[in-house]
Amino acid sequence: MDPNTVKSTLSNLAFGNVMAAAARDYQKELLAQEKTQGSSSVHEEVDLDELMDDPELEKLHADRIAALKKEAEKREEWKKKGHGEFREVTEGDFLGEVTGSEKVICHFYHREFYRCKIMDKHLKSLAPMHIDTKFIKLDAENAPFFVTKLAIKTLPCVLLFRQGVAVDRLVGFQDVGGKDDFTTRTLEALLIKKGIIEEKKAEDDEDDEYIDSTRRVVRSSTIAGSDSDSE
Repeated sequence: MDPNTVKSTLSNLAFGNVMAAAARDYQKELLAQEKTQGSSSVHEEVDLDELMDDPELEKLHADRIAALKKEAEKREEWKKKGHGEFREVTEGDFLGEVTGSEKVICHFYHREFYRCKIMDKHLKSLAPMHIDTKFIKLDAENAPFFVTKLAIKTLPCVLLFRQGVAVDRLVGFQDVGGKDDFTTRTLEALLIKKGIIEEKKAEDDEDDEYIDSTRRVVRSSTIAGSDSDSE
């Protein structure tokens, strides 16, 4: 046999042995990693079981549920008072509306004023987002007594009430840039700054979702109960 051929063959065999050994080592390493992961997952399951039985966590969970339940009850009370929507009221209802809630935003408007319609659009968007504040509007032409009493001279005029007392006002669009194309967020930021509405947080959205899901469960249970009674 040619010496060069023999040398090439031996070289190939040696390379093959090295690759085979490397492959075995790699396989062993993978098996070791799988065992480690399996072991850690067992520990995690044990830890989770221990956490589930932790009395402090159970108390925190119970407190959270209680707080959400209280918040849901508060929201229902607000809705009974007309919160959560942008409503029109009459001059006869005005005093009862502004004294019946802690925070009230009232838009004195004129039906034919374009800027009043713009303000209406933004307030209508904000009302369901800030249910702790009541949003109403009053036709200035049909409320001459309060227009005079509250010294309203320019429309649109948005009055901010706390505990039935007018504490601030937005006259025209001067506080939102003086132009018609201001955004709802611009108005929202201004009202937050004035303290008549609160900044929405991510956790508020989570609470809203939880409360809504709770209501759905209650409604489903009620419907199921009605069906079973009728059978």
